[in-house]
Amino acid sequence: MSRIVDANKKIETAVVGGYKKIEDTVVGGYQKIEDKFVDTFLKKDGETIEEAKKRLQEEQKMREQEQKKKIK
Repeated sequence: MSRIVDANKKIETAVVGGYKKIEDTVVGGYQKIEDKFVDTFLKKDGETIEEAKKRLQEEQKMREQEQKKKIK
């Protein structure tokens, strides 16, 4: 029985490790594309990509709050 448990642990480690590598690759690729898009289309003069993302998030929050006020 112990060998089965050990084999299952090895399989689990391999599967989870493989999934994590795929996840990291996909997320990393998405972030590169997102950064390039923000840099090309949404960034204002003198602004870094991170500053632009933060500004966009704040603007989105403001729009959501305004929308909630209109609904009430």
